Amino acid sequence: MKSGNWKTRLAAIRRFPPLASVSLVMIGLLVALCWGLPWLVPGLDPHRPDWTALSSPPSLSGGHWFGTDAIGRDILARTLAGGRLSLTIGALATAVALVIGLAYGAVAGYAGGRTERAMVRALDVLSALPFLLIVILLLALFGRSLWLLLAAIGGYVWIDLARVARAEAARLREMPFVLAARAAGARFDQVLRWHLLPNLLPLGLVYLGLILPQAILVESFLGFLGLGVDEPAASWGSLLGEGTQELDVAPWSLLFPAGFLVATLAAFQFLGDGLRDWLDERRDVA
Repeated sequence: MKSGNWKTRLAAIRRFPPLASVSLVMIGLLVALCWGLPWLVPGLDPHRPDWTALSSPPSLSGGHWFGTDAIGRDILARTLAGGRLSLTIGALATAVALVIGLAYGAVAGYAGGRTERAMVRALDVLSALPFLLIVILLLALFGRSLWLLLAAIGGYVWIDLARVARAEAARLREMPFVLAARAAGARFDQVLRWHLLPNLLPLGLVYLGLILPQAILVESFLGFLGLGVDEPAASWGSLLGEGTQELDVAPWSLLFPAGFLVATLAAFQFLGDGLRDWLDERRDVA
């Protein structure tokens, strides 16, 4: 490979947006806190109450840095535990959305004709449905199941990705490498696997930073309504629901989970925007 290509790639890496770099560092620190701090400090138990410190305010000397709730549970421990659950559910739901969205968009964009029009109309119908109300109804009827929660959130956030993937696949189907593969006798599924989906992965990478905060936000909204995971497990959404009930006596029980949630959503949003700009710049350089 020519050295000039390496120089242009290195220059593209150096031009990675600073705000996105800061967001990436913030996400790394957040993940390290949620998973690493309880391991380093074994006493951080989100379920063990301290009956001597009910609704205790934040204190560095009292052993409860973020304070406690109405039954003495440590807010720091519960915030970190809620972060682990919210991030895990968001990541798994995002993986479901990426698989469905990229596959649906690739098939629709490459098929063209009546098949593409029918699949696009199906997306229009799905977009018009009150999806959150349907999710709430399903969770209320069938109970709060983790798998149902993942399927519901993943099924809610994949539609926009499928639209964009369809447009990109329609552009790629007229590219010379796709036309050459078709002329060589490649089957429909082979073109999808070998040519379209690999070229749609950068698009999925960009939408990863946009879908993941949306999935976390939907999960938090459901948890706030009491339709999230069952007790004693808690996500950031369920912690916000508990915090609103204790707002008069222990406002810190709402403040710290809300701060972690807002910082996480902002970091992923800035990261997604930065990845989009960076990949557009790399495409222009290439």
